[in-house]
Amino acid sequence: MQFVIVTGMSGAGKSTTLKFLEDAGYFCVDNLPPALIGKFADVCFSPDSGLKKIALGVDVRSGMHFEILFSELAQLKNQGVTMDIIFLESSNDILIKRFKETRRKHPLVEDGRIEDAILEERALLEPVKNQAKIIIDTTNLLTRELRFELHKALNDEQSYKNLIITVLSFGFKHGIPSDSDLVFDVRFIPNPYYKSELRGFTGKDKVVQDYVMQWDVSTMFIDKLDDMLAFLIPNYIKEGKNQLVISIGCTGGKHRSVTLTDVLARKLESYNYSVHCHHRDIDKDALIGK
Repeated sequence: MQFVIVTGMSGAGKSTTLKFLEDAGYFCVDNLPPALIGKFADVCFSPDSGLKKIALGVDVRSGMHFEILFSELAQLKNQGVTMDIIFLESSNDILIKRFKETRRKHPLVEDGRIEDAILEERALLEPVKNQAKIIIDTTNLLTRELRFELHKALNDEQSYKNLIITVLSFGFKHGIPSDSDLVFDVRFIPNPYYKSELRGFTGKDKVVQDYVMQWDVSTMFIDKLDDMLAFLIPNYIKEGKNQLVISIGCTGGKHRSVTLTDVLARKLESYNYSVHCHHRDIDKDALIGK
């Protein structure tokens, strides 16, 4: 039997995760008081239950009862129950944005600020995060990408590395992405913008790709970056990092950075990492950009 605990930061995607698991055939229960987990497990594991896949959503909505979660999980493990803990994570800025957009109240907010509630929640959840087998950072994930990560994590556990890599192209004139971990400037590469026949295309078009990648500096940049990441990524995974944002910028974020972002993403995918490729500024300045 597959027994999954879904927990994590409020606003990080727990409800979406439970909906995906329900679609995947799991019997899902959300916001079960931790004190009832043991009794619920007894029912689920009884010979006549008919249940094969179970997912429980547990978080700080349980209030003061949340602390019981740790003793309940320890008791289940002592009874020989194997379980996977899925922890949903996200950056503070994105969590605040999501709460403001949905106008929902954070479960720990009384008279204080959302920022304070998020910090309090993060401290409360740190022990369960340390026990989690699967940590997914949804800061830069679309809903369909979250579904992909969950599917991969639950069905390919041996190769899942708890690290989601986002490769992001951008234009320096629109600002450096604030969530970047690594930023690379490719404005040293010859600019397709100054070729009138290429100006209206983007780095998604073959004519621009061929132009950008014909230069030795372009291939050398990718090779050296690939070599550096081959060293960095395993060490990030070892350290416990679960989200890596690699940003590649040119002037407008339309030509050079788009091409090189796609090339790098394909290389990283070939190493079986979870890679998501985004082009932040590709549609800005339709007639001006590079």
